[in-house]
This record gives sequence, C-alpha cells and structure tokens, in this order.
Amino acid sequence: MLAQRVASAAVGIPIIVLLCWAGGPWYAGAVAFILLVAGYEFQAPQHGAWAPLAVLSAALAAAMAAGAFVGADWVLWFMIGGVFIPLVWVTVRGEPATALDDWLWSAGGIAYVGLLGAHLVLLRELPEGRDWVYLTVFGTFAVDTGAYFTGRTIGRRKLAPRVSPGKTVEGTIGGIAGGFAAVLLANYLLGQRLEPALIVPLAIVLPLAAVTGDLAESILKRGMHVKDTSHIVPGHGGFLDRLDSLLFTFPMVYYFLIWVAP
Repeated sequence: MLAQRVASAAVGIPIIVLLCWAGGPWYAGAVAFILLVAGYEFQAPQHGAWAPLAVLSAALAAAMAAGAFVGADWVLWFMIGGVFIPLVWVTVRGEPATALDDWLWSAGGIAYVGLLGAHLVLLRELPEGRDWVYLTVFGTFAVDTGAYFTGRTIGRRKLAPRVSPGKTVEGTIGGIAGGFAAVLLANYLLGQRLEPALIVPLAIVLPLAAVTGDLAESILKRGMHVKDTSHIVPGHGGFLDRLDSLLFTFPMVYYFLIWVAP
C-alpha cells in the first residue's frame, strides 16, 4: 500500500505542479476532467454503472469548472442547471418510487463535487492565484501525509470509528501540525509573506478544513457501502478519495482571500 501511494505521488505531483503553473484552459480542462471522474464515482453507486443519470450528473459537475473559468457569476448559473436538469430528467422518466432519491442524490453530488470543485478554478483565476493554489495543495497534502505516518507510527485512539475506523486522534493531530507548518512554509517560500495576523489563522483553519473534508467523504462512502469510490489511483482509491479534502480547503482559502485578506 505504501509503495503504491509513493509511486502514485511520484507520477501525480509533477503533473499537478505543471498544470497549476500553466493555468488557463489547460488547468481548467484538467480540473473539469477530474470532476467528471469524481462526479461519476459519486453517482454510480446510486444510479448504477453507466446509467444515463449518473453520466449526466457527472458531466454537470464537470461543467462547473468551465463556468468557473468563464467567471465566478457563471458558477451560480451552472449550479441552477445542476438542480433543474436532473429534476426534469426524473420527471420525464416518470418513476415516482425512485424520483426523489435519484434527484436528491444527483443534485447533491453536483453541489458536492461540482460546486465545491469549481473553487479549484476560481482560486487559480485570482491575482497570484497560482501561488495560492500551490499553498492550498501543499498544505492539504501535508495534512494527509502527516496524519498517515503519525497514525501508522503512534496512532492508538480512534477519532471517529463509526465514520472512518482507520483514523486516530494521534494521526489527526499529526496531520494538523503538518498542515500548519506547511502553510507557514509555503507562505514564506512562495513570496506571499502574509503578516502573522493573517497567515496564522489560515494555517490553523486550512488543516481543520482538510480533516473535515476527509471525514465528510468517509461518512458519505459509508452511506454508499463502499470503502473506496474506485481504484483508479493505486494506493489511494478513486479521484474523489484524493479530492475530498481539497473540496473543503479550496473554497476556504478562496473566501479567505476574498473576504479576509483581499
């Protein structure tokens, strides 16, 4: 498992770095593809593999990245489509017994994967967005890595056994500490040099958002009765399994910059 995780990171990290550096359509297109796969991973357990509504909902989630690239206001319009189109679909299909569950799952997945995922593009499009994307990704991955190795080494007490049996209190503390240090280091190395009154709160909140995002996906997977959303990323599971924390940290950093440190 560890060897697979390291191998996946060795391949994936350079690609992520290059895409973040390039920005523009290449970055937005890559995010759209990731959201498409993650959206399908979310939808398939409810609607069935390659079911039309699963594919449609995944496509609508991916379209949110295109909306974000066009402009922040377009995200709202794309989300309205994400609510309206699946509702029309289940209405035309005319199966009352499953219509409510199918529509709620579809719209919820579009909001979870698509709306939150659109912030991966929104953050990149901000001034100095490339460096903020690097900080967010670096900080989030540091939380995951710190939690993994600390938990394996000294983890004893279960954090939330009904939600995620493998997570420990010690591992979570190690992850939060690693994320805190990573945000401070990235702030310095990337040249943002935010003053302590701003960067310290961000360094505290980002790891907490990462942990919350991880647990949120875990409880959703329990509802799906799956351990991993897929096996497309060796050692990590599916795209959604790798995206879970980022779906929380990217919006948090984006609105931090918009509202707190403009």
